[in-house]
Amino acid sequence: MDHNNGDQYEEKMESGGLHQRRSNTNTAAAEDEDEELKNPSVEKVFEGKEVPTWQRQLTFRAFAVSFVLSVMFTFIVMKLNLTTGVIPSLNVAAGLLGFFLVKMWTKLLEKSGLLKQHFTRQENTVIQTCVVAASGIAFSGGFGSYLFAMSQKIASQSTKGLTSADIKNPSLHWIIGFLVVVSFLGLFSVVPLRKIMIIDFKLIYPSGTATAYLINSFHTPEGAKLAKKQVKELGKFFCFSFFWGFFQWFFTGGDGCGFQSFPTFGLKAYANKFYFDFSATYVGVGMICPYLVNVSLLLGAILSWGIMWPLIGDKKGDWYSATAHENSLSGLYGYKVFIAIALILGDGLYNFVKVMGITLKALFTQLSNKDTSAVLPSDGCSAALMTSGESYDDQRRTTMFLKDQIPTWVAVTGYVTIAIISTITLPHIFHPLRWYYIVVIYITAPVLAFCNAYGCGLTDWSLASTYGKLAIFTIGAWAASAHSDHHGGVLAGLAACGVMMNIVSTASDLSQDFKTGYLTLASPRSMFVSQVIGTAYGCIISPCVFWLFYKAFPLGDPNSPYPAPYASVYRNMAILGVEGFSALPKHCLTFCAVFFVGAIVVNFIRDVVGKKWNRFIPLPMAMAIPFYIGGYFTIDMCLGSLILFIWRKLNKAKADAFAPAVASGLICGDGIWTLPSSLLALFRLNPPICMKFLSRAANARVDTFLGS
Repeated sequence: MDHNNGDQYEEKMESGGLHQRRSNTNTAAAEDEDEELKNPSVEKVFEGKEVPTWQRQLTFRAFAVSFVLSVMFTFIVMKLNLTTGVIPSLNVAAGLLGFFLVKMWTKLLEKSGLLKQHFTRQENTVIQTCVVAASGIAFSGGFGSYLFAMSQKIASQSTKGLTSADIKNPSLHWIIGFLVVVSFLGLFSVVPLRKIMIIDFKLIYPSGTATAYLINSFHTPEGAKLAKKQVKELGKFFCFSFFWGFFQWFFTGGDGCGFQSFPTFGLKAYANKFYFDFSATYVGVGMICPYLVNVSLLLGAILSWGIMWPLIGDKKGDWYSATAHENSLSGLYGYKVFIAIALILGDGLYNFVKVMGITLKALFTQLSNKDTSAVLPSDGCSAALMTSGESYDDQRRTTMFLKDQIPTWVAVTGYVTIAIISTITLPHIFHPLRWYYIVVIYITAPVLAFCNAYGCGLTDWSLASTYGKLAIFTIGAWAASAHSDHHGGVLAGLAACGVMMNIVSTASDLSQDFKTGYLTLASPRSMFVSQVIGTAYGCIISPCVFWLFYKAFPLGDPNSPYPAPYASVYRNMAILGVEGFSALPKHCLTFCAVFFVGAIVVNFIRDVVGKKWNRFIPLPMAMAIPFYIGGYFTIDMCLGSLILFIWRKLNKAKADAFAPAVASGLICGDGIWTLPSSLLALFRLNPPICMKFLSRAANARVDTFLGS
């Protein structure tokens, strides 16, 4: 999905005990002891362990393991990107597998007497940061959205924007070049603000904090035992998922063949995209995503494919041409795409205004009520200078966080240098994207990157895709206005979306990593270097993985296993920004207005009624996804939710401990199966069996034909 639901992170913050503690210097000693029992010090557990220097946190084994995991997780994210666009958090899997692989590495070296450095939580944090940075490029790189939207394949599904100036077919060399010149800017934009975000404003960054708690727990004796059991469960379900995918492959020897085309609820329901497709990936995703997300997806599928599309389909020949192609925007397909866009934009606009309001209000409060009595240490200052009201953990973490500074001149020089290089380079990759459009983006991007990083610290909500859509409409319209025929506006808007998304997305990701590093005593320098190396990995791995998918499968075909739904959505947003409402079929604008306003109203009601009742109100963004691609994957995800619900009823403690590992195993195994399956497709090794389901009448006709 394009963004995360804020309420689920409020729940994480409460269940994970992530509330910030404040010591009271005037309380009695007995009360202090009680408080310590309630909130045991994490850093006192690790007090006897030496914290390695930032150079020793960056080990060869850490980056070797990170590379292997980056390839693995890029395949998973790429598959999710190109199927539904629903991407859950894979932090638990990355943390578990990183811990397991390095532990196995060190154990082998220890037995052979070659071990020189023990595995620390700081090194674990470096691995986590590197893997998440690398696999994150598979999302922010736009392989399932703006980048693939530039292709002839997606453009051919529309009657607008078909000129050569608005089409850029994927090619490995220009994709890698594009990612290299835009993916690092966000890292440099947020570096000077790390102390303000983490120390001064004490932003929580729920995902970064939860990751730190996970890593800290791995490196305690009890946590290591649990992690070993979790890895065992993950491995068990990884193998099951992988071999289940392998087994299914044998029955897919043709279009519409195999278990993924099983008409679970009958042929009529199957024709309207309601069936269980036996996908281990989306059962696992359903176990990770909150119940509300999965129910919202199912409601969206029922509303669209169960009610709206059959009714609008009855208007064929009246509202739209009876001869319109099934993938033409002037037919039923146009209603599917544009109504989904209206929901997404309404939801995005509301949450953009909401998060920006929260951000500006909190920022104003922080600046106007800043406590000047407490002196925070800077370079060369000792921990004794810190306010006595801080806990032992806060004092130790602040001291270590401020120990290794990243000079501001490095960040400024890096940003300006890369900005100049990309301003020169990008117009050669995308001809309609003029250099002055890029300059405007780079002037405004640091402000937007700060807003996104700050808002993410408050709500865990990254609005990277929303900023990207803003760039689509503004730069696309600007570029189109330069030509009377509007040529080039679509491509310019999509390219601008990519530049903006990469900057603001990596800025919030690095801020999350700084928070994780702060809580695990990992140096900001090692975090920054790890993020840079992970981003470099991603710039190479993600295009190569996408290219494998692109060559092996019919990407972008609405009836294929990889429809890339957001690619069509993003291209049609660009067309809408350039062409205006003339691109819409009859009555479609009315539907779009209703759903746009409806998304805003539903979100407003969710916020007004509060947490007690909003868990019963669906999420408009989640509802929008099946509008375009159908409800088949929502059946899988709801099954995952049902499994988790029953498991929690039977044994809540065990479910909470092992469900993320089981879900990650299901996702990872099926995701990795795409590597051998794509290689089989490339080498033209086709499955031997086609398992297909026909109605009784169709089967009789086939039998008659074969018997004649």
